[in-house]
Amino acid sequence: MICERFDAVVVSFPFVDAPKSKPRPALVLSTAQFNRANRHTSLAMVTRATHARWPSDHVIVDLGAAGLRASSVVRWKLFTLDNRIIQRRIGTLEQEDRDGCTAQIRSLLGMKS
Repeated sequence: MICERFDAVVVSFPFVDAPKSKPRPALVLSTAQFNRANRHTSLAMVTRATHARWPSDHVIVDLGAAGLRASSVVRWKLFTLDNRIIQRRIGTLEQEDRDGCTAQIRSLLGMKS
């Protein structure tokens, strides 16, 4: 499945220590052009906000637009998965969340705005 940057998706997330996987939400970071050309998508973890927070977590403001039912954060655990592992698109981040995530990742990578 080819997705756009800032789409919220469900991926079949593989376990490292077991031969099974579990559906988990994630945020697409790479462009559709990159995803199509490389057959892989770069993503960030999305987790419930009830878990222990990291200082860099971005709290998702508009859960409905992102297709999430419970308070969630973008956690900057980054990974790349084969496009075939993306099960479905559940939503997309609204502009306020896009701006927050963009600022956060720029800061984490030491990039100027």
